[in-house]
Amino acid sequence: MAQPGQDAKFFTRGKIEEFRADLQAAEAKDKKFVKRKTVLKKIVANITMGNDMSPLFTDVVQCLGTPLLEIKKMVYLFLVSYGRSRPEQIHLVIPSFLQDCSDRDPLIRALAIRTMSYIPIPVVTEALSDNLRHCLKDRDAYVRKTAAICVAKLYSADPRRAEKGGFVELLRDLMLDSNATVVANAVAALSEIGDRQDGVIFKLNLTTANKLLAALGESSEWGQIYILDSLLRYVPQRHADAETMAERIIVQLQHANSAVVLTTIKVLLYLMNYMENRRLIDYCCKKMGPPLVTLLSSGPEVQYVALRNILLIIQRRPAVLKNDVRVFFCKYNDPIYVKLAKLEIMYRLARAENATEVLTELQEYASEVDIDFVRKAVRSIGRLAIKVEAAADNCIQSLLQLIETKVSYVVQEAVIVIKDVFRRYPGNYEGIIPTLCENLDSLDEPESKAAMIWIIGQFTNRIENAEELLDDLLYTFLEESVEVQLALLTATVKMFLYKSSSDRAKELVHKVLKWTTEEVDNPDLRDRGFMYWRMLAINPSAAGEIVLAEKPAITTDSDRMDRGALDQLLLHTGTLGSIYHKNPETFIRNATGKALADSPALNLHSRSVLIPLAPTQLPPGVVTVPGPGPNEARSDPAPTINAADSDGPPPVQSKRTDVQADDEEDDAGSEQDDDDDDDNTPAIRDPYSNLDGAFGNYVTDQPRPMAANKGGGRSHDEDDLLF
Repeated sequence: MAQPGQDAKFFTRGKIEEFRADLQAAEAKDKKFVKRKTVLKKIVANITMGNDMSPLFTDVVQCLGTPLLEIKKMVYLFLVSYGRSRPEQIHLVIPSFLQDCSDRDPLIRALAIRTMSYIPIPVVTEALSDNLRHCLKDRDAYVRKTAAICVAKLYSADPRRAEKGGFVELLRDLMLDSNATVVANAVAALSEIGDRQDGVIFKLNLTTANKLLAALGESSEWGQIYILDSLLRYVPQRHADAETMAERIIVQLQHANSAVVLTTIKVLLYLMNYMENRRLIDYCCKKMGPPLVTLLSSGPEVQYVALRNILLIIQRRPAVLKNDVRVFFCKYNDPIYVKLAKLEIMYRLARAENATEVLTELQEYASEVDIDFVRKAVRSIGRLAIKVEAAADNCIQSLLQLIETKVSYVVQEAVIVIKDVFRRYPGNYEGIIPTLCENLDSLDEPESKAAMIWIIGQFTNRIENAEELLDDLLYTFLEESVEVQLALLTATVKMFLYKSSSDRAKELVHKVLKWTTEEVDNPDLRDRGFMYWRMLAINPSAAGEIVLAEKPAITTDSDRMDRGALDQLLLHTGTLGSIYHKNPETFIRNATGKALADSPALNLHSRSVLIPLAPTQLPPGVVTVPGPGPNEARSDPAPTINAADSDGPPPVQSKRTDVQADDEEDDAGSEQDDDDDDDNTPAIRDPYSNLDGAFGNYVTDQPRPMAANKGGGRSHDEDDLLF
């Protein structure tokens, strides 16, 4: 075997004619196949570099008869790369495939079926079916584990052939194999098939789940991940079943592989929804903390994945890391994305006991050089004041010290969060308003300027020169952003209501209302101006009750994710969904969603926020919705899915079948409750003959009673449903 590093000489760009000549020359005097092996290595190296070697297809295929495993591997690698693009020549390889599938060497048998499964061409798929069935029952475990993955490839290429051939049932039998690697590959293949929208529904019962757990200890790292992930397909029917399973897998938290740790945490969080023993739940939460902290000693990329998952976990189970806030303090050499993720977790873990420690750390971050990080730190100080009432005084003092630095972006962020503090603690901190007014000239961003304008309008009765401040701000009213214009409009109206006897206030409010109703194009701003003008003109006292109404104190509840959505996201722990904080079906085409399944063991709290899975999307087609409008004639009869009458199943809907491990349940087809009340309207040749009904019952000349539905059948709200 070649020593490491000696194959680098093969990675040079070669010409097709030279390779073809070398292969032909190697056939004459090459008893040990050394020349042929060298040429094939150069060809594979060129494929790796992205060079097109497909013209050598027939020449390379002739090397399949060589009785050398290393050459067969390279030829099969060539076929994997170019077999799909050469369907007219693939028949040359079929005899060699069939011969290798019955070879005495298990490595060659596995290599043959694996290569065939990578070429999704009908003639290859047909030849693969029978051989794959035999390989799934092969005496060698290596061949069986390879065949299990090939079933998923076959299902991807031809689902109907895979289902009719009984390959899914054979995979189910492999889950009870004596070899742990075979079991893991069978689970991986079934999971991949079950994740397809048109695939089978892969579920586990208690017996099979326990057998999978027995194979967990002997599996490889990735095998353990597949087996653990498949446990999410088991729905406990009793509290004791979930608790026993949690006790059996909790030892996997000590694994060195971060993916195994995150998958174990995902399964534990899932099982906790079906557990009743509070002491065991607390024990699991306590055990999950140290492995998560250990992940933070990895590289920045793994750290970020861990931090995004931790952010979800502590929202659902705060006890996991409630005493470990110091672990998330930022280091000087952390990348900015890691720092921002840690900052959010520090805020989530902050409480009265550690608020002082967190505030001190945030104050240090506010003097950093990275502008985005400083902004987030200042905003976190304000959020901390809103979340922890005991720390509000210290947070306000800290914000005032930051304002005194006169750094533009720091002042602007401080003003934004102080506005929220005023709403959280009304009547407590109005004494700092003069300090804020002194820094009015340094505000140049829309959000901070709008926040300051809100403060001036809300506390006009306490600011002596409020009229002068608003007058200065109104000089650039027409050039400001909509956010600032809306704030100026409302603040001016508030000032007028507070100081209705002031001539200057009357002048300002008249000027602003005239601008908003006559010179502004934004409809929201214009409509609000008309509304204020109408209220002030008709009943100023009622306008005061509406505009100056006492506002409810804000809370930090808006920072929390919806409990049902959180339970759903935690089923994707350790995946892209946990990093984006989105369900995979929202950003991956044809991905199937996950949701907690209802059972007698499901906790009452989890059941109350249970989010059912969204129904499978209808197949693409023409959707006909009954209603007013011209009936257009069609020259060619296109397949339609009528929303009003459906006599049978949709034309392109593949059935999802339930596959129960150990006991298979044959589910009947879905029942259709749609009534066949509506008759198909005959085609009208003139598409404009029904134009008088195109605008429904809207008539401008004279009122008439609403016309009855002329189509017969459903004549009520169902006509307005868009399917």
